[in-house]
Amino acid sequence: MNTTDSYKTIKNPSEEVLFKEKSSKFFGYAFPITSENEIKSILEPLRKKHFGAVHFCYAFQTGTTSFQYRANDDGEPSNSAGMPIYGQIQSFGLTNIVIVVVRFFGGTKLGVGGLITAYKTCAQMAIEASEIIEKTIDISYIIEFDYQNINKVMRVIKEKNLELISQNLAETCKIEIAVRKKNASNVFAAFNEIFGVSIQIKD
Repeated sequence: MNTTDSYKTIKNPSEEVLFKEKSSKFFGYAFPITSENEIKSILEPLRKKHFGAVHFCYAFQTGTTSFQYRANDDGEPSNSAGMPIYGQIQSFGLTNIVIVVVRFFGGTKLGVGGLITAYKTCAQMAIEASEIIEKTIDISYIIEFDYQNINKVMRVIKEKNLELISQNLAETCKIEIAVRKKNASNVFAAFNEIFGVSIQIKD
């Protein structure tokens, strides 16, 4: 996985998948996310849908250049659920994703080894039920200039095929553009060379 300029994630929430092992049922789901804050709103409807389920285990990873992750066993033996799920996120090279596996206990204990296999398999099925996409890592720039320089600025935007995020064209103009990370220094230099134009990275 090329973490410097692009990353892999999933396009949409996956379809529900089901894995059965010795009467226990494991329902798996994968969701695209951008922060840990979104997980609560994902878990709440699943808890209502699967009322009576014993465990709602999950793992997530977010970020494109530096990563945040967590694995949650939700009452299962330590490292028997969350980490096997997280292992599949790593195996597929994904980020900005959370995988939730809901378990209904079937009356027969699976043992730690059995649980690891079940959660790992269910997580893998959820990923395989998703559409994996590759996205570029972009940097946003704010460009400010007097209106008299608009033709010069627009020429660079057109030549370099840059994505316009927003524009405010008045006496003093302000434009936000998104640039793929590997092209960022070249684009910065192109605008920086134009007299009367300022460019800075958006905070």
